[in-house]
Amino acid sequence: MSLPSAQDAAALLPRLQTIRRDIHAHPEVGLDLPGTQARIEAALSGLEVEVHRGAGLSSLTVVLRGGRRDPERPVAVLLRGDMDGLPVTEATGFEFAATNGNMHACGHDLHVTGLIGAVHLLHAARAELAGDVVFMFQPGEEGFDGAGKMLAEGVLEAAGSPVIAAYGVHVSADQALGHAYSRPGPLMAAFSKMAVTVRGRGGHAARPAQALDPIQAGAAVVGQLQEYVSRRFEAFDPVVVTVGEFHAGTAANVIPDEAFLNVGIRTFTQETTERAVVELPRLVRAIVTGHGLDADIDCETVLPPTVNDGAEAEFYLETFADLYGAQRTHRMEHPRTGSEDFSRVLMAVPGAYGHIGAAFESEPEAAAAHEVNHSPRARHSDEALGDQARFLAHLAARRLERAAREEARAAPGDVRPEGERA
Repeated sequence: MSLPSAQDAAALLPRLQTIRRDIHAHPEVGLDLPGTQARIEAALSGLEVEVHRGAGLSSLTVVLRGGRRDPERPVAVLLRGDMDGLPVTEATGFEFAATNGNMHACGHDLHVTGLIGAVHLLHAARAELAGDVVFMFQPGEEGFDGAGKMLAEGVLEAAGSPVIAAYGVHVSADQALGHAYSRPGPLMAAFSKMAVTVRGRGGHAARPAQALDPIQAGAAVVGQLQEYVSRRFEAFDPVVVTVGEFHAGTAANVIPDEAFLNVGIRTFTQETTERAVVELPRLVRAIVTGHGLDADIDCETVLPPTVNDGAEAEFYLETFADLYGAQRTHRMEHPRTGSEDFSRVLMAVPGAYGHIGAAFESEPEAAAAHEVNHSPRARHSDEALGDQARFLAHLAARRLERAAREEARAAPGDVRPEGERA
């Protein structure tokens, strides 16, 4: 099977850089991204693919039919790239920097462009593909659950045949250019949030015994949350709790009626996520009640953990190492504590996700000093876009080829030599 070569990727790179810089200069936020959607459609114009627009969001689902697909047992593989920017005023100094108050501070412009590149590379090799490829161009990753909405609209069924595996990449402005990072199992955290309104009884600060102080009770909650998770949850399946907001009071000599806390909770397995959203509100209520106050508590899981299938993660890392060498392929020791809505796809179908470095090698500071994703100064290099596109293309093509081989071995009448493993 003839797969996209390094020369194919290098020849495509200048076009991909032009597309990326155009998308970068015009970031859109949320689920409605009509300009980005139109730019993607223009970049795919003339290709023999099926393009479907989302109904409730500006998504694009693109299906490429493989020339060697088995019409009786068709299979498909999904590749994903998210499209949306952030409400951040850009300060990168790029000539193509955005000026509309939004910014591709998380590198989604590279995700989109790398996926466009994969479409082009696989289109050129489509006659040899052993199945179909679904390209998931997703808006609304930054807090809008675009992945969940695309799943609800049927992205996994877009090819009319089962999606057997799903893959994606995320670029990082502070990791070495063209290096890949992933691991089997938990890769990124679940994100849950808990809003707590402590209700007491206000009064004079000089007479606290005649009031019910919500600030004091709230402060007890802050400390006890940290102690509780360190004592009740396993050290190797951690819970990261951060009280990001604590608002109360109007003056030094006044005890207020209420205090408000907003708590972020990061977990790495589904079991621990489910425990946390039950036990932590129960702890808060017990603390507040013990001080004679009451509380309104709203706790919900926003995103599940991003968990790579073990076999698919090995395939992901092996494919990258085969293309670009073991020295550029990194098996992460620990998960990352950020969250990602590709987690919803990986809950529905086996697959793998990972990071690709996009730090500028020519800049004098060390990679560790580079601004991180979401910073207004985060600078993502597009020099590795060709490699990114080729990697995605190889993931899809090789996985379809493997599925075809497995199907052939399992076909009725297949006789294996004695002792050969299925």
